[in-house]
Amino acid sequence: MTAPLWDSASLREATGGEVPDGVAITGVSIDSRGIGSGELFVALRDARDGHDFVPDALSRGAACAMVDRAIPGAAPLLRVDDTLAGLTELGAAGRARSAARFVAVTGSVGKTSTKEMLAAGLAACGSVHAAVASYNNHWGVPLTLARMPVSAGYGVIEIGMNTRGEIAPLSRLARPHVAVIITIAPAHLGRLGSIEAIAEEKADIVAGLEPGGVAVLPAEGAQAGLLRRRAEEAGVRVVTFGDGGDARLLDWQGEADRQSFRVGLGGQAFPVSLAVPGRHMAMNACAALAAAQALGADPSRFAEGLSAFSALAGRGARVVIPAPGGTLLLLDESYNANTVSMRAALAVLAAQREMRRVAVMGDMLELGDEGVAMHAALATDAAACADIVFTCGPQMQALHDALPPEKRGAHAPDSAALAPMVADALRARDAVLVKGSLGSRMAVVVRAIKAIGPQGAAA
Repeated sequence: MTAPLWDSASLREATGGEVPDGVAITGVSIDSRGIGSGELFVALRDARDGHDFVPDALSRGAACAMVDRAIPGAAPLLRVDDTLAGLTELGAAGRARSAARFVAVTGSVGKTSTKEMLAAGLAACGSVHAAVASYNNHWGVPLTLARMPVSAGYGVIEIGMNTRGEIAPLSRLARPHVAVIITIAPAHLGRLGSIEAIAEEKADIVAGLEPGGVAVLPAEGAQAGLLRRRAEEAGVRVVTFGDGGDARLLDWQGEADRQSFRVGLGGQAFPVSLAVPGRHMAMNACAALAAAQALGADPSRFAEGLSAFSALAGRGARVVIPAPGGTLLLLDESYNANTVSMRAALAVLAAQREMRRVAVMGDMLELGDEGVAMHAALATDAAACADIVFTCGPQMQALHDALPPEKRGAHAPDSAALAPMVADALRARDAVLVKGSLGSRMAVVVRAIKAIGPQGAAA
């Protein structure tokens, strides 16, 4: 019989809460709608109070609910002083009892993709537990750690931020053996004020490194020196990736839907095949391979395991959509955007040869006073990579106005208004890129495109 993830005694020890004897937990969830049988439901407060959904979670098979107030008629309950603090304590206990090797990933661009690459590659080397989706904040990191199986050999944690001072405590909670910082870009510039402040916040990931830990950092870029200085001040060994780095890209060959290359690392060259396009993805793979070697994993097996990596919905997923007279190709980058990731996505669109290339671009948010100018500055890339460009949002108006007239599709105030215009304009043999910040709600456009024909199939 498989041992439970948590039982009454370990829940009490981890959280200091009160729970009846005989509780056995198979997993941890914060969403009552998707609760699994035997899981612990944690009633967090956000836009809605999770306590209102405790009866529903228990009726769906939850073995117990973590609460900080009475729920009449609901049982069994794990009573704590505060559910977010209780989840954090449970995550800390999950980390403390694990003998796994942990890697944590942050950065402005590519952290989720790199996290998924680490999970795919490490799965070829042993048992892996990784964050799902983008569970990278004050509840996502402890939730990932609370779900950590005791038997896992590797843990992969993603750490994000919105404001200054968020990364260090999450890193101290995760206590990684290896910390990876991917590209620094002007994401959350409006909140942090400067690209240097963003880099300083990302560099705080070294605060939680275990003794003897390693930082995997970009070899180039305006903030590379700052990142290295912060790591060295913390007494952390540095491994770099990128052109001229310790892990560098060799013999890169890119196609519209895949790429192959070698990663030079430690005097060896490891062949990699990725079923996704884009040189930026190859750079992420260099960082992931360097991190895997620093963890003590077999780099050859890891490189082979990268063939299992695929892009996620909203982060480069390729979807074939039936259309009158044939099919069209959707490049779904709808989850988020900044200037660096937007240019990388446009380069992938440009690689789709013998197709009409359509770019659908929503506002990049939190760029501060320079936001409008940054949007307009994308015009050269958009015009070079796309045959026609659709835009939405007040800041994307600047890009629309800066485009050559023959490249302008339509502009709308928001994604809901733009979506039917895009759907009506598409035809068979189109390649359509959809990208924008999460707050721009570009998933609305993605849904409209998918509704053109029956459910699309992964490309």
